[in-house]
Amino acid sequence: MKGKLIIFSAPSGSGKSTIINYLLTQGLNLAFSISATSRAPRGKEQHGVEYYFLSPEEFKQRIANNEFLEYEEVYENRFYGTLKAPIEKQLADGYNVVFDVDVVGGCNIKKYYGERALSVFIQPPSVEELRKRLIGRGTDSMEVIESRIAKAEFELSFADKFDVVIVNDDLDKAKADTLNILQKFLNS
Repeated sequence: MKGKLIIFSAPSGSGKSTIINYLLTQGLNLAFSISATSRAPRGKEQHGVEYYFLSPEEFKQRIANNEFLEYEEVYENRFYGTLKAPIEKQLADGYNVVFDVDVVGGCNIKKYYGERALSVFIQPPSVEELRKRLIGRGTDSMEVIESRIAKAEFELSFADKFDVVIVNDDLDKAKADTLNILQKFLNS
């Protein structure tokens, strides 16, 4: 039996990664989609574990060969994307594949797979709450935080293009709601 696809998108600081990590422990036969990038590995990152590391030239060649479900050139020659072949293998092996992608990538994957995919948007209760969470992390300068807020406002405009919107104003409730929705989708 071929697996299904679950696409998650959200502004930075919405709790998306926390919710995904929780779902991966819930016995739903989930496999995480590994993205490709043209940047060099950082620290102990390994090819095929954190990312598929490709040179900018190889990335462009694979774009030309139509090997990506979605991709984006974030900066000049700095690409990120989702290769089709590993996803198709995970699905053929019977796994349900989970994506953590930006809103445009999420919409593109949903369009490609249609009803086999469930797109989930994790929304913060408000932009002000998002700002508080980002400041509370203590990992970014105010300049970076304001840039993330501006991006978040753009991303929030995509929420209505997703199958489900989960407002994360209570993390435990957001986890439970997302788990319930995924169980229904995977059993349908």
